[in-house]
Amino acid sequence: MHRHLTLARDGLVLEGLLNGPDDAPLVMLVHGFPDTPHSWDDVVPGLVGAGYRVFRPWLRGYTDGSARRDARYDLVAVADDLVAWREHFGVPAHLVGHDWGAVAAMTAVASDADGWRSLSLLAIPPLQRLERAGALLPVQAWQSSYMLLLQSAAAPWLIRQRDCAYLRRLWRQWSPGWAYTEDDFAPVRRAFANADVAWAATRYYRSLFTPQRAATRAFIARIRRPLDTPTLALAGERDGCLHAGLLARIVDPALFPAGIRVTTLADCGHFLQAERPQAVTDEVLAHLRANSA
Repeated sequence: MHRHLTLARDGLVLEGLLNGPDDAPLVMLVHGFPDTPHSWDDVVPGLVGAGYRVFRPWLRGYTDGSARRDARYDLVAVADDLVAWREHFGVPAHLVGHDWGAVAAMTAVASDADGWRSLSLLAIPPLQRLERAGALLPVQAWQSSYMLLLQSAAAPWLIRQRDCAYLRRLWRQWSPGWAYTEDDFAPVRRAFANADVAWAATRYYRSLFTPQRAATRAFIARIRRPLDTPTLALAGERDGCLHAGLLARIVDPALFPAGIRVTTLADCGHFLQAERPQAVTDEVLAHLRANSA
């Protein structure tokens, strides 16, 4: 059974779920879009059983108390939330992120390397050398076209219509082999029932394309830095959001002084932790154990 934690920051009330004993090494699992901490539900038992304490924060904007029209919803603010949570626990942590959670994790490690024992990235490759994508850019541009829609003023309204039909379609496109259930999707539907959550979640996309803003420039600068933390990068072979081939093309080992391991999971799309939780648990545990000192 998880415990519910809150953290006051930036005038918001951030929330998270904690499992495992208080004296165990800390692992932080961070979700993405359109998702919630519950996509990690089937990974948590394996990590706790292996002797870890597991914390799953909600991204800012995905809960009632953290969705506010005058708050920041950019990746620097989210990364700094992760650092604030780690400081709340008062110990170094293993950081695991999926989708936006992976981008926020990279951004957090880029500015706070000493606070993290290891970094695991699911579905999103390291972004320092994105310009190397080359021949994959046309197909990736098509797969990423949803980002244009999510920047529109109508996006918060659109994604809530017809029982979140658009978000359901994204799940099908991004994980084409996954027959997800209504129970799988229910936490997303509950979160996006709040119009302010829908607004905040789409602001993440708008923040990417605002170079006039200091926060956007700071994010771009951070995301290009070397990451001096042992890193695992996992991709799903059939990911319909981020092409799995990006890993091989853009990962530059020279930018990972502490090492990087790259793995692609077969029969898996974008939501790796929900589609193949045991495979993800095994990969992440191997990485944690190799970097527990």
